[in-house]
Amino acid sequence: MDHQQLKAFAVEKIEDLKGRDIIELDVSGKSSVTDTLIICSGNSKRHVVSIAENLVVEAKKSDTAPLSIEGKEDGDWVLVDLGDVVVHVMQDEARDFYQLEKLWG
Repeated sequence: MDHQQLKAFAVEKIEDLKGRDIIELDVSGKSSVTDTLIICSGNSKRHVVSIAENLVVEAKKSDTAPLSIEGKEDGDWVLVDLGDVVVHVMQDEARDFYQLEKLWG
């Protein structure tokens, strides 16, 4: 998958499980690790984990295995690293506290 397809794929998989407030941030000039951050919200710990797990399962089916998955045990903030795209699935409280949009925007 090219970069644009990967971004669209991730957003689609988030939307499949009703992830909210999806934001894409271009960090290509600010980060040497990734080009795009996608941030979204889930309604509960279970919802956050389900969104992330759906993204991981569907990515593996598409031969795009994630490089890393962090935070599934806690469920407040789950990070799925797809290489050029890193997805942050967060509960509202964590999202408000860390304010990644302001940090990277």
